[in-house]
Amino acid sequence: MIWKRENIKDLTELFTDGDWIETKNQSVDGIRLIQTGNIGFGKFKPKEDKKRFISPNTFEKLKCKEIYPGDILTSRLPDPVGRSCIIPDVGERMITGVDCSIIRLKPHVDKVFFCYYQMSNEYLNEVNSRVTGTTRSRISRKNLGQIKVPIPPLREQKQIVETLDKAFEKIDKAIANIERNIENAEELFQSKLNNLFLEESDYKEVKIIETCNDKSQIVGGPFGSNLKVKDYVDIGVPILRLQNIGKGYFINKSIKYITQNKAEELKYHSFKKGDIVLAKLGIPIGKTCIVPESFEYGIVVADVVRIRPNINLVNYSFLKNFLNSDSAVRQLSSEIRGSTRPRVNISEVRNLKLRLPPIDIQIEINHKIEKLNDLRTEQVNNYNRKLGSLLELKKSILDKAFKGELTSAA
Repeated sequence: MIWKRENIKDLTELFTDGDWIETKNQSVDGIRLIQTGNIGFGKFKPKEDKKRFISPNTFEKLKCKEIYPGDILTSRLPDPVGRSCIIPDVGERMITGVDCSIIRLKPHVDKVFFCYYQMSNEYLNEVNSRVTGTTRSRISRKNLGQIKVPIPPLREQKQIVETLDKAFEKIDKAIANIERNIENAEELFQSKLNNLFLEESDYKEVKIIETCNDKSQIVGGPFGSNLKVKDYVDIGVPILRLQNIGKGYFINKSIKYITQNKAEELKYHSFKKGDIVLAKLGIPIGKTCIVPESFEYGIVVADVVRIRPNINLVNYSFLKNFLNSDSAVRQLSSEIRGSTRPRVNISEVRNLKLRLPPIDIQIEINHKIEKLNDLRTEQVNNYNRKLGSLLELKKSILDKAFKGELTSAA
């Protein structure tokens, strides 16, 4: 039997985008803002530590659209573009952001069936053929709405859902176990990292600024009014943003540029290869990495701190590892201000305290950390390979389901 195919927009009672909610519109409580980060691959991610809200007054003022348990949210941004989940009852009123599409299906479409289809290779390939954007892929609601979905009779949809639920039960348990193992490997590494710095408690305590020649060696980016999106160009001097800083590693993607003249104007806020850069905004606060050799020179943005201590006093890798340890994070967290976007200021970074052993001991500690990191990386890579195999198995089963190969009625 050949299934009828219908456009997504024709399958819905409501098909619209979320609301444009700026940081200034957010509040400490009120109506929950569900974001693209809450949309997993077929599942909702609570992310309780990153909850955002708007007040009831703002809800009325902006004429926001309320979403309800059972609605489907589709992210029009990576990763991947087009991923979806069914919204659970979180015990709060909810809205969503402009980069999410709200889908409320007609009665002849089972929402779990629909969400399963949005996990299939067929659907994802169709989405990828319709994305736009050179620096950040996205799909418009119009293009999303034109994607055709196979719609068998409702009875058969439910049969397919039942079959997939059973097939995925064991796979999902295995995936959950692997994800826990990855978390455990990360936690074990962090614990051993923290212990290494605790072992150095007999050495003199110093502030980071005391390891620098002067205050200009620890600087933040320019005020937002001095560096705006309109200043970005396709080729030029790179700028480093929060999204380029991982916890101990540099993220080389979505790099933005400014002209040489603009960079000269902002040279006080410059970085060079080998510098330490720290994120003074977000959770966890203080993520730190070292600028790679491929980035000769550039400018940091407002919420990034560039640190350049005296190399005769501090090994840069040692300081990077300390700044990513719980000891540094606890110090910074105690100074956090800002309810919707936690941040610290430049003076608090300069006044961070650490026990500083001689350079040769710092290097010895780094060797220990590198060995621990290599072991952690090997474990995580093995787990990720297993995870990838299970996800491919799920996709293979989904492909069979939407070819009609899993139901007797097909």
